[in-house]
Amino acid sequence: MTINTLNPDSTIPDIQSLSDKRHIPIKRVGIRNLCLPAIISDLDSKTQNTTANWTMTVSLSEKDKGTHMSRFITLLEQYRLKILTPELLHQMALEMLDLLQSNSGDISLSFPFFMEKTAPVSKVKSLMNYQVEFIVRVNKESKDEFELILQIPVTSLCPCSKAISTYGAHNQRSNITLSIIFKEISDISISKFIRFAEEESSCELWSLLKRPDEKYVTEYAYDHPKFVEDLIRDLASRIDKNLINISKYKIEAENFESIHNHSAYAVIEKSV
Repeated sequence: MTINTLNPDSTIPDIQSLSDKRHIPIKRVGIRNLCLPAIISDLDSKTQNTTANWTMTVSLSEKDKGTHMSRFITLLEQYRLKILTPELLHQMALEMLDLLQSNSGDISLSFPFFMEKTAPVSKVKSLMNYQVEFIVRVNKESKDEFELILQIPVTSLCPCSKAISTYGAHNQRSNITLSIIFKEISDISISKFIRFAEEESSCELWSLLKRPDEKYVTEYAYDHPKFVEDLIRDLASRIDKNLINISKYKIEAENFESIHNHSAYAVIEKSV
């Protein structure tokens, strides 16, 4: 049997570098859902090892047929063992534009972020995980930006239910999503914003609780009833007092109602 092989002296065609006759620009093209180990830095805690899901895209001009997908991976391999901060991701994004010969691009990575928490009464320690996303957007014709997105699970207890009931009140787990766009790309505190959301809820969550802790959190939530509207307004007020380097934020809250077959939902958006 004869196996055909490429002549080492022949030229391999570079199809994606050809011109495209349709003359339609593409806003974003690249790679998505690439999962790799990562090292994350937080201003208020030590660095931690986690697993990140990456998306890397660039704009493609109307004259170019395609982008060079392998170059995204090449760049990521150069950075994946480094401690990832907003500033480092910004540097990486700028290199991506040069490497892909593009005018604009985005890099995002989502990952579980862990915080050690101490139970309120027993003082036992356990880890809580939160879903976090970093997004860096770079553009040769406008200002670059960094966005932090956090998902924080909390407890909410219904003020109306408490007011109309002889005893007890319905409560549920709630999810707060906080998105913040910063004026300048610099290191930020993930844990600080998580604590803001937890402290403005009816009660925060812990992974490990003993019976005295369960009594505490049940009664604490009962003493701090909040509608979904209260959750986002109280958190917005907290952030308004800490607007250093923040240009825009969005707060969403969803209560997974314990006595209804639907969720309660509210959102606040503000540009500073």
